[in-house]
Amino acid sequence: MEYLKKAKPVDGRRQQDLEAEVHAIIRDVAVRGDEALIEYNTQFDGNTRTGLRISPEEIRRAYELTSPALIEDLKTAAQRLEDFAVKQKASLHGFTDYEISPGIFLGQNIIPVDSCCCYVPGGGYPLYSTALMMGITARTAGVRRIAMCTPAVNGTDSVHPSTLVAMDIAGIHEIYALSGAHAIAAFACGTKQIQPVDMIVGPGNQYVTEAKRQCYGRIGIDFLAGPSEILVIADGNADPSCIAADLLSESEHDPQAIARLITTDRELGLEVIRQVEKQLPELETEDIASASWNACGEVILADSLEDACRLANAFAPEHLVLQFDDALAYTDHFKNYGSLFIGKYSAVVYSDYVNGINHTLPTGKAARYSGGVWIGTFSRVCTTQRLTKEAAQQISGLASHLAEGEGFPGHANAASIRMKT
Repeated sequence: MEYLKKAKPVDGRRQQDLEAEVHAIIRDVAVRGDEALIEYNTQFDGNTRTGLRISPEEIRRAYELTSPALIEDLKTAAQRLEDFAVKQKASLHGFTDYEISPGIFLGQNIIPVDSCCCYVPGGGYPLYSTALMMGITARTAGVRRIAMCTPAVNGTDSVHPSTLVAMDIAGIHEIYALSGAHAIAAFACGTKQIQPVDMIVGPGNQYVTEAKRQCYGRIGIDFLAGPSEILVIADGNADPSCIAADLLSESEHDPQAIARLITTDRELGLEVIRQVEKQLPELETEDIASASWNACGEVILADSLEDACRLANAFAPEHLVLQFDDALAYTDHFKNYGSLFIGKYSAVVYSDYVNGINHTLPTGKAARYSGGVWIGTFSRVCTTQRLTKEAAQQISGLASHLAEGEGFPGHANAASIRMKT
């Protein structure tokens, strides 16, 4: 393995300061409620509104301010997302009366969480795609109360119209102009304007992620999302211009976004670097993408495709893109990824918007133990059991002996007493 381009070292000292800042915000919201939320909204976003919930009139006006073509595009994307979510839901099965032995009937129920908040970032740009992804998945799962929060457009009191339209198309019940760590604290703790929820999902900046970490336990979360990631594996037959475009599509998210290429061909790796430098000036987001690429971009020369597979599993990327000959035959080699993209034409951008896959995916190596947001994120598998008198009497001795062995006589008695009734 050889680095043709290596990322700069990360300064870990900032994390302690971040933890303290977020802890103070959460405590403040828990104590002062809406008063604190309004102050933080003004401080961080220039949003001075005192009523945090978006009104039906604001939603109606958003449709008037959004182009009919975009509304139709959003509806098309929404339908594809719902179709895939329905397919996922069908893969989750409840069952009853599985008779594991005579008279012992077991089962499971698939029960959605009762309430959730979907966090949608985007004060600078509308992120209507994220609103669709999370809202439609939660609704299809059967969540009874779905709230969404998102920042107002920078320096204003209004959420971007296209984001509001997307939230309405997704079927969101409550929408709030609220963001940052204080938004997470509000939905975890509750205020006069905001009822707490059972679960908070969605990506955000480092403050949002840290707030989710600190509030976990009081509420459930999907996962701790960090900067966006892409890892491309390519051989010498891949298209360097397409690879460069894919790398930059992730780099423009955030100055800390991670774009990696692992290749078995030195010339391909060097040409991708040249293509990145060539395409950067063509992007309106050049400042962000350039900062990300310079600080976090990597190009790694692997000894073989097998070596590339091993490295990919170690990185556990959010997006794993395979651009090499016979890629389909190698898919079983990969175990750790948020979503897998097979072949030149399977670009990440399609799943970001229109092909029905949810783009809210694990980052920071969380793909080793977690998948992306899906129907199961909002569902619980709850077990059931039903025993006949004869079955209970038959297994009471076994249960009693095991309980006594662990030093729990009360457990043993709860079993053995049923042998007498």
